[in-house]
Amino acid sequence: MTAPRHSKTSTAAPPLRGAFLDAMSRTACSVTVVSTDGPAGRAGVTVSAMSSVSADGPTPKLLICVHRSGAACPAILENGVFCVNLLRAEQSGISDVFAGRTDAVGADRFSGLDWTRMVTGAPRLIDPLAAFDCRLSHANLVGTHYVMFGAVEAVFVADSGAPLIYADRAYGTPGSLAQAAA
Repeated sequence: MTAPRHSKTSTAAPPLRGAFLDAMSRTACSVTVVSTDGPAGRAGVTVSAMSSVSADGPTPKLLICVHRSGAACPAILENGVFCVNLLRAEQSGISDVFAGRTDAVGADRFSGLDWTRMVTGAPRLIDPLAAFDCRLSHANLVGTHYVMFGAVEAVFVADSGAPLIYADRAYGTPGSLAQAAA
């Protein structure tokens, strides 16, 4: 893993920041829970900023963005592994737990849910829509978030289901996409 690079950023003017956040809230994205375990302990966080980087090369690569002050961030950086659990349409409650919208904190967020371990040792929900088991290849600090790049070592794909979507500060499902495919 390479050392994180710190970028010089200026704080956006409040009106621009507000407009940016409002516009970004209108983008639709899949909801994921990123989980890790290792020397720094077990931690997890809800993440909507996850994307494929490349399927080519020795291993596929993806990226996640994690707030630097969140409890999961230092755990992921120290453990060097993480699992991206793509949530199903009916798993908004899991998203809320790992987003900090409940009283559960730290390792308590994992209780009451069924987990297994992936190849790297990172915890995976038993029933996500898909999961990507990653080894952290490098991380860059950009503003308030670390952009973390993962080399995918294993993938889990469920037989069926729809993804949980987040847009306009609310959960939804891709119903219109299913209708268009029919």
